[in-house]
Amino acid sequence: MTRVLVTGTAGFIGFHLARLLLAEGFRVHGYDGMTDYYDVRLKQRRHAILLQDGNFSATEGMLEDRALFDRVTDEFKPEVIVHLAAQAGVRYSLENPRAYVDSNVVGTFNVMEAARRLEVQHLLMASTSSVYGANEEMPFRETDKADSQLTIYAATKKATESMGHAYAHLWNLPTTMFRFFTVYGPWGRPDMALYKFVDAILEGRPVDIYNHGEMYRDFTYVDDLVRGIRLLIDAVPVRPADGVVPEGDSLSPVAPWRVVNIGNSDKVRLLDFVDAIEDCIGRKAIRNYMEMQKGDVPATWADATLLQRLTGYRPQTGFRDGIARFVGWFREYYGK
Repeated sequence: MTRVLVTGTAGFIGFHLARLLLAEGFRVHGYDGMTDYYDVRLKQRRHAILLQDGNFSATEGMLEDRALFDRVTDEFKPEVIVHLAAQAGVRYSLENPRAYVDSNVVGTFNVMEAARRLEVQHLLMASTSSVYGANEEMPFRETDKADSQLTIYAATKKATESMGHAYAHLWNLPTTMFRFFTVYGPWGRPDMALYKFVDAILEGRPVDIYNHGEMYRDFTYVDDLVRGIRLLIDAVPVRPADGVVPEGDSLSPVAPWRVVNIGNSDKVRLLDFVDAIEDCIGRKAIRNYMEMQKGDVPATWADATLLQRLTGYRPQTGFRDGIARFVGWFREYYGK
């Protein structure tokens, strides 16, 4: 039974990934800081569900606590590490940038050190579509230059990509970075747009719509995302012997390192997304149109060709179906 250590299992994506891995017969140990960035009860509920499976165990602790993380990893002896834990949220990074450096840079370094020491078979680490920053060529491809991040959140994520590459090169540590594109779905974070929109519409409160709704996002349903991660576990990068990289592949010529987009490859206008939420709930939103938020980008759109080439899989849940599943969960969970 393959042992996988997943950081951030009380979080939105980590919870869904852990559930999928457990369903497929993996043994999973979760590590989560249970920070109060949003309602801790939601995190506790996720962990309680996972703990019903005998193949799941968990530790509550911060990644910055290197002694604790080292002890946990030494005891569990994972063969694979999937690092999802991070301080998330583009907008919060404007208010509390230090939290992003502590969690995303220092915490990730501790994860990489453990992976190096234990010589894991594969280290997979979460990045974000935000690293594409001011890049205006779309759809975004992994081989595009990504040197113009617009927030400290995106900058810390790009830093972890570079750190991961260095460790892959120095220690021959197979490493895959994956860039997420606007993930949504049941058990989501309360700071996410869909969560806030649904809650506000049901409560009769206004919803803030930035850039007057003229924004485009590649909305990726969470089940599609974690299926992509699961399949990438088996797609272990190998350092090319001759330094030659196949066209369109982001594999490094000098390291067993690769970055992969996981997105729906479908650019959806924010106004159409809000229309779909209204249709699903059967109630109109009170729309508060606003200017573009500082650090935000007008559009994201993934080229997921490399993911499909590596795994044979491509996310395909339409945003209307995904919204309906989220609204169903939200109403049941909150009794609304």
